[in-house]
Amino acid sequence: MGMRLGDSVRVTLFGESHGKCVGALVEGIPAGTEIDLQVLNEDIARRKPGRKGLSMRSESDECEILSGVHEGKATGWPILLLTWNSNAKSKDYSFLPDQPRPGHADLPEMVRTDGAADLRGGGSQSARLTYGLVTAASQLRGLLNQAGWKVDAHLHSIGELQSKPLFLLDRNTELDEDSTMARLNCRDQEAAELFSNYIEEVRMDQDSVGSSVECIIEGLPIGVGEPWFDGLEPALARGMMAIPGARAVEFSRGVQASKMRGSEHNDAWHFDGITPELEGSESAQADGALGGRSTGAPIRVVVHFKPPSSIAREQSTLHLPSGEQRPLQVGGRHDPVLGPRAVPVVEAIARLVVADLGIIGGFLNPE
Repeated sequence: MGMRLGDSVRVTLFGESHGKCVGALVEGIPAGTEIDLQVLNEDIARRKPGRKGLSMRSESDECEILSGVHEGKATGWPILLLTWNSNAKSKDYSFLPDQPRPGHADLPEMVRTDGAADLRGGGSQSARLTYGLVTAASQLRGLLNQAGWKVDAHLHSIGELQSKPLFLLDRNTELDEDSTMARLNCRDQEAAELFSNYIEEVRMDQDSVGSSVECIIEGLPIGVGEPWFDGLEPALARGMMAIPGARAVEFSRGVQASKMRGSEHNDAWHFDGITPELEGSESAQADGALGGRSTGAPIRVVVHFKPPSSIAREQSTLHLPSGEQRPLQVGGRHDPVLGPRAVPVVEAIARLVVADLGIIGGFLNPE
């Protein structure tokens, strides 16, 4: 089963959207790594449902750490993290398995398991399982902070609307928890208000809309990453594309690079007075990785998400028992856009990947 991410730091997800619990088993975090419970709860709060205009599923998402942490530090043994599902409404999925939902994995999962899958709320395919990614990555914050490695992400676009580039925005000030910026995980105040109004329009139209999340990884020294398939971009892309709803990943200049000439795109090396540095590093547009290894420049990643497939308006889909096309109106409490709650998940994937490669390469070790 492909529920595991990483080699040195290994995260295995478990649970179902409407099962008893969801969580993660984390292995490979070095003994002595500081575990900050307050930061863990802050990370969880940025991902949880129940915010205005988004999914109204009301879960406490309180994290139980059942092993591997003692007196605020990792013991070096596996860390088991979970939260109990308390607000699932399975009656909203009474049409399953007879009518697989458009845009969902219901039918492929039924075929794969010969009808044994729990399809309610997406089962083990649900974004509910990203809870395990966020809590697992939070355990690595102390290790990354010690090395000066920093990961920040925010809501980059909704539909055709787009925020300012993240490197131009304040990434250090804590957002007011009652603000639109905090609710949408967007660092651009003007864009956040535009996003909020547009989300409400889409929601009132009983529809959904696509979005993207921008992430910047800073502080990595030259050389982090492994050759070919374990290079920084391949490893990050693999992790990001596993987030439910992800449809594309861009690095640095992204798709614009395919429209440029080499004389425009190439970043020249120069000395900053101490170490070699790439021109353009201050703008987060320079290549943060070459040959799969970090260059010392920030790594810019943009992850694009499709419109959520569950919408309130009526759609047509196959009714399996009769073989007929029949109308289906999906009930339940669904997000009209994925980007706001995907922000901490994108950050989590970035932390897990760079920590894994950092330990493999000997760059990360707790004191």
